[in-house]
Amino acid sequence: MKTPEPDDKLYLHYNYIHKLCQIGAEQIRANIGKPDIIIAIGGGGFIPARILRSFLKMPNEKNIPIQAIGLSLYEDLGTGEVGTIGKEVIRTQWLDFGALATHFDTLIGKNILIVDEVDDTRTTLHYALSELEKDVREQAEKLGRTNEKTIFSIFVLINKNKPKKADLPKEMFEEGRYFAPRECEDSWVNFPWEAIDIDTVSDLKEISCDLVKLFP
Repeated sequence: MKTPEPDDKLYLHYNYIHKLCQIGAEQIRANIGKPDIIIAIGGGGFIPARILRSFLKMPNEKNIPIQAIGLSLYEDLGTGEVGTIGKEVIRTQWLDFGALATHFDTLIGKNILIVDEVDDTRTTLHYALSELEKDVREQAEKLGRTNEKTIFSIFVLINKNKPKKADLPKEMFEEGRYFAPRECEDSWVNFPWEAIDIDTVSDLKEISCDLVKLFP
């Protein structure tokens, strides 16, 4: 098989993702303790959330429940090419608070970890956090539990060093509730779960040494 030529994208192996989650879990434990619940932003946050849960679970502890929300920010070009980043966040799936209260509890007063794969423009993370905070606030007012403090934290595998189009609360950074084990410049990151041919991606990763240096 012909060895593929490297391009300007950064290709990551599953084992590297696994190690980033391990690093992140250690940081999370040290800074905020064990989350009560993980909320994964689909589809990129699903696999990191599941790996994180394994590292965050201690012997004889219960598994941390994982809930999913679906948000879309990338435009479909309809050409098979990589989509461009859109301006509007589209909510495709959200939490069922009735079912959540029945089988888990409300989110009120909980230590909540939001997980996604990458902090690119920060638009999706801003939307997810803002909407979840609003939902919890409304639930707390409805149930008369406004005195209970709900803590939100964010984990991403990679933060891109670039101007952001949206903000996160300043106190989230000051209090150590934002976790990004690695940073990179504004390069397109290809995660292994996006690959059609995983062998070709592995070959590209091996010969793209100039891109690997973005990750110390």
